[in-house]
Amino acid sequence: MSERVSTPSRGARAAGSALRAMSLRGRIAAIAGLSVALTVIAAAAGLYVAVRSDLRGEIDSQLRARAQAFVPRRLTGTNGLRALEGLFGGPGPVSPGPARPEGHAGVLPGSIAPVPFGAAPGYIQFITAHGQLEVPRGQGVAPATIPPRSADLAVAARGAGSELTDRSIAGTALRVLTLGAGSYGAVMVARPLTEVNHELGRLLLILVLIGAGGILLAAALGALVARAALTPVAAFTRRTEALSGNLDLSLRLEVRGRDELARLAESFNGTLDALERSIAAQRQLIADASHELRTPLTSLRANIQVLGEAERLPAHEQESLRADIVAELDQLTALVSDVVELARGATPDGQLDDVRLDEVVDSAVRSARRRGDVRYEVSVAPTLVRGHAERVSRAVSNVIDNARRWSPPEGTVEVSLRDGVLEVRDHGPGFDEADLPFVFDRFYRARDARSQPGSGLGLAIVRQAAEASGGFAEACNAPEGGALLRVSFGAPLALDADARAGA
Repeated sequence: MSERVSTPSRGARAAGSALRAMSLRGRIAAIAGLSVALTVIAAAAGLYVAVRSDLRGEIDSQLRARAQAFVPRRLTGTNGLRALEGLFGGPGPVSPGPARPEGHAGVLPGSIAPVPFGAAPGYIQFITAHGQLEVPRGQGVAPATIPPRSADLAVAARGAGSELTDRSIAGTALRVLTLGAGSYGAVMVARPLTEVNHELGRLLLILVLIGAGGILLAAALGALVARAALTPVAAFTRRTEALSGNLDLSLRLEVRGRDELARLAESFNGTLDALERSIAAQRQLIADASHELRTPLTSLRANIQVLGEAERLPAHEQESLRADIVAELDQLTALVSDVVELARGATPDGQLDDVRLDEVVDSAVRSARRRGDVRYEVSVAPTLVRGHAERVSRAVSNVIDNARRWSPPEGTVEVSLRDGVLEVRDHGPGFDEADLPFVFDRFYRARDARSQPGSGLGLAIVRQAAEASGGFAEACNAPEGGALLRVSFGAPLALDADARAGA
């Protein structure tokens, strides 16, 4: 049983592998041709079966009509005998045969009259109720009698029912009907199937020729359809290959119409747009980083050259020179770290964690208090967000450090965390209206900030970290003065009871 199941499966897999190995044009042509071929074969088979059933049904109807002519309406008494005699044009001698048993109520005719013009002929035999075969005269010379079968004898014994069978006598295919005739036994009527089989053979040949022609035509049309359908695809492929081999990312595919290929071209152009923006951003980042690195490297090189002749300098100048070198190295390290952070992009790397944002804010405020004389007013609610803990922590620190640098001495920085949104406000000069659209851009520094240390990457890192967690970063001026930054790291998560109690 398992062998019969697995063999078609292997054949189906082999057919599937062969289909996949073909080109797309070949697969379309093959599938179209196969679909039409199956349709033609099914239609031809249905037509053949219908015609065969109709022809053989007509034969069966003629046999039954012919046999009914020999079955009397009343099967006993003188009236029944007269009815039977009337059917055959008067009484006729019964063909010689074994003596019938006494008490036999029926009389079978010894000859039959020719059929009327236009009626269906048929070879007639009679079977008595006791199983004796009798062949009436008037049918010409028959090549052989039709031996009754057990089913025929059973119909004759019952005198009722019928039996239709196909038989072959002396090389001739026959359709035979055995019909019960009451106490007379049964009537056997046979008609040759030669003409029907000949017509069916001709019909089968015609259907085979039509089917083969239809399949060939379907294969040709399938190839033409595949070629016409795939011509735009081929042009699209050549264009994409040309674009892939060209370093000019400003080139785009031509979009025509609103079909699937047009949508594919639009999607491909959108991908090229994103790729062009990404490469442009990378190039800009490299160019800006190179520009920012040039100043500390140049200063560091000059100080190191001076340090080579430090024995000529007083001790306090040597100490000042060493301090400058360390400060420049710190600035260079911070710049490189910021560039690396921005190069990671807005997509979070590594596994995301549940981050207690309120604890991160408290830690950043404590660290900022140790670095300046600014006061902090902190109001945070327990908040849980999903994100990269290191990036979130660095972004929070950058926001608070930015407020600390722009606050006046003994100024106040207001830190608030509500509904997952961190708000940090200083009481400094605030943003110029012209600078507000560019606050979070890489390496952008306002005119007043260019004299202060920094690279202009701190707020860019804040926005990138916020967007990586599904949040946002906004900047504006507070109504009472000073700058106000709002940062969200995505929708806050629900805290359990223990976490809320601990907070």
